[in-house]
Amino acid sequence: MGMLKEFKDFAMKGNLVDIAVGFVMGAAFNKVVSSFTGGIISPLIGLIFKSDFKNLKYVITEGVANADGVVEGEVAIHWGEFLTNVIDFIIVAFVMFMIVKAVNKMKKPEPPAPPAGPSEVDLLIEIRDALKK
Repeated sequence: MGMLKEFKDFAMKGNLVDIAVGFVMGAAFNKVVSSFTGGIISPLIGLIFKSDFKNLKYVITEGVANADGVVEGEVAIHWGEFLTNVIDFIIVAFVMFMIVKAVNKMKKPEPPAPPAGPSEVDLLIEIRDALKK
């Protein structure tokens, strides 16, 4: 029973719960950013290239179309999809930076450290001098 209690104490620590909530919120935010990039940014950039941005690729080896019209055996570098993911990352990283910056600004500044008192040596000297009197 000791290990179960120890695990419960570990799982209920404030930092771990905060991390879990942050992880879930980050995953949800990532979906929002992905839909923003895929639904708004990619089509606008796709207008420049006159194609769907995510489908942009550099074909190394041509594939062969089967009876269903599906291309098989194609070797290609899908740089449009990669660029979309890089844009997603930059947006998420920038928003997280702004959130951390805002949270740090809202935190109360730490109070200044209390002035240092006399050192041990100074106290011993005072005691010695007081005993001499």
